[in-house]
Amino acid sequence: MAQEYRYLQLEAWLLQCLKEQRWRPGERLPSIRSLCREHGVSKATAQHALQRLEAQGLVEARPKAGHFVSQQIPRAQPPLSRTRIEAPRPVTVSDLLLDIMRRSAAFDILPESHSGELPPGIVALNRSIGRSLRRQKGEDYQYYDEPAGDGGLREQLALHLSRRGLQVGPEHLCITSGCQHALFLALMACCKRGDVVAVESPGFYGVMQLIEQLELRVVEVPASSETGMDIDALEEVLRRWQVRACIVSPAFATPGGALMGDSSKRRLLALAEQYDLAVIEDDIYADTAFGAVPDPLKALDTEDRVILCSSFSKCLSRDLRLGWISGGRWHARILHLKLMTQLASSRFLQRGVAEFMADGGLTAHLRRLRIELRERRDHLLALLQAWPGEVRVSAPQGGLAVWVELADTVDTLAIYPEALSAGVVITPGPLFSVSGKFKNCLRLSFAHAWTNAREAALKQLPELLYQPIQSCNFRQSPP
Repeated sequence: MAQEYRYLQLEAWLLQCLKEQRWRPGERLPSIRSLCREHGVSKATAQHALQRLEAQGLVEARPKAGHFVSQQIPRAQPPLSRTRIEAPRPVTVSDLLLDIMRRSAAFDILPESHSGELPPGIVALNRSIGRSLRRQKGEDYQYYDEPAGDGGLREQLALHLSRRGLQVGPEHLCITSGCQHALFLALMACCKRGDVVAVESPGFYGVMQLIEQLELRVVEVPASSETGMDIDALEEVLRRWQVRACIVSPAFATPGGALMGDSSKRRLLALAEQYDLAVIEDDIYADTAFGAVPDPLKALDTEDRVILCSSFSKCLSRDLRLGWISGGRWHARILHLKLMTQLASSRFLQRGVAEFMADGGLTAHLRRLRIELRERRDHLLALLQAWPGEVRVSAPQGGLAVWVELADTVDTLAIYPEALSAGVVITPGPLFSVSGKFKNCLRLSFAHAWTNAREAALKQLPELLYQPIQSCNFRQSPP
């Protein structure tokens, strides 16, 4: 890691020590001088790492005494305890999701507060796309792109994935209209009407939309905000029901930012082989990693059972609408389905993005973005420390959001209209389940800069969440 990121290395080491309880709550951490000597870092680097842990509420600084492990460590959500696994069911997505999307508030509690300023990476991207458009020749505009997408972009994506341990040729990649489209193609390729699909719970509401549209059934597998899908629970599900596909987000899954370990990944692949299962990997958040970017699950796949889906929407631009899919044993069918559902993508948009990647624009953009996201996450965790009552919050090492678990008496779905009246848009927990679970939870995002207006909006929430509420009129999934 570059010299300017040594504080991230030290922070990661300290975090690991805290997880392993090397120092217990109330105990003093090594002095700054000791950390500098043992890790070969400057005083400023050590102070920066400790300040970041302090912002997360994990350590506290005491004048003239040093840094100590917080007495209440952590206020983070522990792995979910095993809950009763319910039988597969059809999906009915709440009308609330449409309302949130209409307000452009999926990752912003105050979507009207944006500054309008473009970060350097987006400026460079726009220039690359502009150059590509100006290079049109003759009657290029009269022809469709090939179904798999622009070869130059697929080559750049293959190179990008190779840096994460996945060796895949451009011929095994297909360009899509975003990750949602890629997930849609994956489900269509390996499932038919009435099939059962296993999903993380809590999990991505966009997947629920696709399952509803394709008239599939879903079985929810408990997931931890720290380590992702409970593989023991998945094995129980596979023993009890015939499951055709399993959708997982191993890297910083929404809503809590979970990161699945390699041992769980290998167990998942072994179960997929044992039960003849298609594994659909939603890899959309991996490039937001604050530290080392994790290898995709597909890098461990030796049987072509993993369908890798991703896009640029979470790490570059929501508006770009370019994704990709690597379909394993289903890839030929996926190409056919892409032709039917989208026909073709814009060649000039793809070429502009390919040039942006080849020139190092994406690498530079991600380097800046990861630092910004980490700082925004730390600030959000610090703000949440001031919330009253029983609050548990995930502390992800990537992604765009944290998962907040409140007292059992709180109903975030019912609070939604009250929050809207106060000018704040929340994302209630029940959106991340088809069974009405997680009413006392909500997802909060750190995707945007913390302006005074956003901080004021966040500080309004405790009063709204704990006040008496009226029933909510938004349609929910049946219990």
